[in-house]
Amino acid sequence: MENKIEIVKSITRETLREIAKNQFGDMVKAVVDVGRTLMAIGGELHADEEALLLEDGSRQADLWGINVYPAKPSDDWIVFDSVINVRPSQGNRSRGIEDTAVRARIMEVVGNIVQR
Repeated sequence: MENKIEIVKSITRETLREIAKNQFGDMVKAVVDVGRTLMAIGGELHADEEALLLEDGSRQADLWGINVYPAKPSDDWIVFDSVINVRPSQGNRSRGIEDTAVRARIMEVVGNIVQR
């Protein structure tokens, strides 16, 4: 099955579960645009989703890579881990997201996009 990367402003958890099942089993890679409050999903690499968002007008500084585990409880379903998050110029020197405010903003955006 070919991966179809798409930009979403609303999606159900059930749809995320189906995407996960068809790709990585229990996980969906996503890139969240905290400025435009949307995310790209469906890519094999965070970099592919990031590229689509940049082409669509997103700002690099607003894009963060995460892994979403749709079957897990909401307080444990987002993992902040992506190579695209390594940005020393923004004070982020790891694959994780070191700024707690940015993590909170990502959780808020994802929580608003994903309908339960």
